[in-house]
Amino acid sequence: MSMATICPTVLARDPHEYRIQMERIQSFAKRVQIDLTDGHFAKVKTVTIPQVWWPAKVTADLHLMFRRPGFHLKEILNLHPSMVIVHAEAEGSFVDFAQRLRDAAIKVGVALLPETPVAQIKPALEYIDHVLIFSGDLGHFGGRVDTHLLVKAQECKALKPELEIGWDGGVNDTNVHLLAAGGIDVLNVGGFIQKASDAQHAYDTLVAKL
Repeated sequence: MSMATICPTVLARDPHEYRIQMERIQSFAKRVQIDLTDGHFAKVKTVTIPQVWWPAKVTADLHLMFRRPGFHLKEILNLHPSMVIVHAEAEGSFVDFAQRLRDAAIKVGVALLPETPVAQIKPALEYIDHVLIFSGDLGHFGGRVDTHLLVKAQECKALKPELEIGWDGGVNDTNVHLLAAGGIDVLNVGGFIQKASDAQHAYDTLVAKL
């Protein structure tokens, strides 16, 4: 039996849209991924870190599509999410950033764009709790599932078996089981849930197919 987790995502360009998306999923989501962009790493601009909130009983991960995530460290620490995911392609000292998160009891994740090899993060694996395999469109719901990227899950587990592996991009009811069987622990789902006429039903459908 798969132990994968369906994790609805929130990706909003203003506080009103953010509230609508969060309220759409808060009754059933146990864990959410909040996608944030800076307008540089991803060309679109979302709500800012100070505008972020989540229900008390929900575990929240921040996925920062930021060019320089370290510039926002104080705001992140004040918010204190369960985990912060930054991109391997971002600028700045990852080790210093990760250590500050660890010191604050915040888990550390790293996202890999499709062209970025696992080897790029190997030197810093001791600081990493989660690797997010990104198959989406930066700053947008959707994307497509490129199953060739599943090899990264195996590569990560071979290097550090306790790593949690996430997937972001194109998850739906036709591929969710394949991804879970391919070694994905956390399936981050945006459009399939947020754009559904019945978000709860969409979520339940994915859970049933694991």
